[in-house]
Amino acid sequence: MPGEIKGGAPLAAERLCWRCDTSGWAFETTEDLEDLGEVIGQARAVEAIHFAVGIEQPGYNIFALGPEGLDKHGIVRRFLEAKAAGQAAPADWCYVNNFREAHAPKAIRLPPGRGVAFKEDMARLVTDLHDVLISAFESEEYRTRRQVIEEELKERQQASASEVEAAAKEKGLALVRTPLGFAFAPVSEGKLVPPEAFEHFPKEAREKIEADIEELQKRLQAALEKTPLWIKETREKVRALNQEIAQLAVGHLIGALSDAYADLPEIMAYLGEVRQDVIGNVDLFLQQPKQGAGPPPAREGEAGRNPLRRYRVNLVVHNHAAGKDPKSDDTEGRAPVVYEDNPTFDRLLGYIEHRAEMGALVTDFNLIRPGALHKANGGYLILDARKVLTRPLAWDGLKRALFAKEIRTEPLAHMAGLLSTSSLEPAPIPLNLKIVLIGDRQLYYLLSFHDPEFGDLFKVSADFDEVIDRSAANDRLYARQVATLARENALRPFGREAVGRVLEQAARQAGDAERLSAQTDTIADLLREADHWAGTEGREIVERDDVQKAIDKQVYRQDRVRQRMQEQITRGTVLIDDRGAKVGQINGLSVLSLGGFSFGRPSRISARVRLGRGDLVDIEREVELGGPLHSKGVLILRGFLSSHYASDRPLSLSASLVFEQSYGGVDGDSASSAELYALLSAIAEVPIKQSFAVTGSVNQYGEVQAIGGVNEKIEGFFDLCAERGLTGEQGVLIPDSNVKHLMLRPDVIEAVRDDRFRIYPVTSIEQGIEILTGLPAGLRGPDGHFPEDSLNHRVEARLVALAEQRRAFARGGGEEEKG
Repeated sequence: MPGEIKGGAPLAAERLCWRCDTSGWAFETTEDLEDLGEVIGQARAVEAIHFAVGIEQPGYNIFALGPEGLDKHGIVRRFLEAKAAGQAAPADWCYVNNFREAHAPKAIRLPPGRGVAFKEDMARLVTDLHDVLISAFESEEYRTRRQVIEEELKERQQASASEVEAAAKEKGLALVRTPLGFAFAPVSEGKLVPPEAFEHFPKEAREKIEADIEELQKRLQAALEKTPLWIKETREKVRALNQEIAQLAVGHLIGALSDAYADLPEIMAYLGEVRQDVIGNVDLFLQQPKQGAGPPPAREGEAGRNPLRRYRVNLVVHNHAAGKDPKSDDTEGRAPVVYEDNPTFDRLLGYIEHRAEMGALVTDFNLIRPGALHKANGGYLILDARKVLTRPLAWDGLKRALFAKEIRTEPLAHMAGLLSTSSLEPAPIPLNLKIVLIGDRQLYYLLSFHDPEFGDLFKVSADFDEVIDRSAANDRLYARQVATLARENALRPFGREAVGRVLEQAARQAGDAERLSAQTDTIADLLREADHWAGTEGREIVERDDVQKAIDKQVYRQDRVRQRMQEQITRGTVLIDDRGAKVGQINGLSVLSLGGFSFGRPSRISARVRLGRGDLVDIEREVELGGPLHSKGVLILRGFLSSHYASDRPLSLSASLVFEQSYGGVDGDSASSAELYALLSAIAEVPIKQSFAVTGSVNQYGEVQAIGGVNEKIEGFFDLCAERGLTGEQGVLIPDSNVKHLMLRPDVIEAVRDDRFRIYPVTSIEQGIEILTGLPAGLRGPDGHFPEDSLNHRVEARLVALAEQRRAFARGGGEEEKG
């Protein structure tokens, strides 16, 4: 009929919560179900990962985004490991000494699995070279040939000295060796003449002897000057002998090793350099004491320099049968999948260790350590985006490596420009891998906006959804996921009804009766706790009551704040009415979230109206306690009033709206419908039933719109009413578009079923105001007026009266000004 508003019936108990129908499930416990081998409800994210892994183009790395608790890491890792199992293992990489430039170690690539063998072969070669060289240089042949060379030097020295000595004898002088060197002295009757006796010689005799001594000293000096040359020639002969012996000794050892690596040119070239260096530095081996089969290999980090370290192999990456038993005969490997939980600059790109040696820090190529990029090279690397961004220079180092397609290991201080001291400059290693960054959506969008290089390196976003569409097929898959989680955590089997209760809780967590939560972490926690309570009851199978108890205990552990706030209301500290009726006053509902626990809280909203210029004062905004969304909702009310009532007259009221006893910030527009109800009540001077609480936003057309946290809001007012006593008159008004989100507690549903509490879905302000006041809202008739007995008529009449008062007031003020 004209002038009537349709609707206003409370919801039946059956519409307040989805109850999982387990009658069609063909299992009794989760033991009867197979493990879930697929991902539920993440088709978009899985397709993105498939695409990124399959495309062989640069920059197609992955950012897996979504809220915490979706097991993004587990899903990504399982997929990558399955993919990697069908891929060949990447190459091994090692660093070896650069005999020409020791500060620039060489990087050598080897086929997967051969790095370990090469390292062991080189260690064995050094041991064998040590033994062979010591044996060769202790042989009788070597000693004889070296003795001949040394004797030749002695003979030449003795012959030279004998010539001078014979000449001195002819002149009556003797060649004497003193602590200060050689000297000549006169001889008389076979004996040296003492200095004091020489002074008594005739002057002519002394002068002759002195002249002879001077001549002999010149000859002696000439002979002595030849000695260094002879020594040099002798050393060269000894060195040539040593090289000849060394070449004979090491040739067959290095030759045999070269045969084993004839298919690897880099190894062949390196062994050639080793041969030349060993032959040229035989003394390094001869200085080491012979101990059985060879010198004991020093540990890489030990103090004290072992000169034979120069021939070691620093194997930084080896991929022999990755993921399999290295002792197995199966040598077929797979691509690595690496997760680095502490992605610092050093742990990503590798670092160079130092060791203390005689008060100084020294290093060499043996102390180069690999990073996550080395380990994951040729495969996949998983990183937490927030951790990478919060580690100094880690993000910059990672981007530089990806752009350059190589891993360059250098000290962090060098990268930051804080040190200019010389250090090792290892040869870079080519980089070819896929990186998966895992983070939340806000971080992804911030990087996309603020880092211009981000889009070039991470071209694929794997967007994980936090909810899963409910269907019979998905419900069965979710049950298998419950079974999988139970087995993975070594829990008791869950009965069919217990699984159904888990699905119901998943829908509650999703805040939607038509969706299931994809937050597997919280579901896994629920399963563990339900298993615990089943154990305390001595049950072998987890039942529905155990799951319910786990839910109740979770709430109890977290709801201290909610309970204290509830007590403030029931004790009268915070004023909330749930009985009677008052003009311009209504119960609004809000949601508080503390540490992952959300609960509803009722608040009194009041409105006051007087003659004015159309000002609608939001007190929360005036004192800077209201957020922008709340302020927007209040401004919408003005648009509704000015267009819905007396549109041919200026809006001539001054109204104020406030959340009473609110001492914190207020934001969101979910209370805008409650504020409008209070405002209409104040304008029409019609009381609102305080037994109701209201939630829902409103637009300028008076349509009530959906809000979030509808379950928590309803339960928050229900708990207050239950504490004071349910009368059958209490209830909550919610947007009709929120009905599909209802997943209320069993006690609320029971109270509705017993008609002790009511929940009204509304689509418009007119529907809501009828329920709240008991008066018909009224629709504008063909004559352009609202029915006289309707609330809308009262509102419009009051606004018209206020407009006339304002006009009269203005006219009166004008006449006074003229007079």
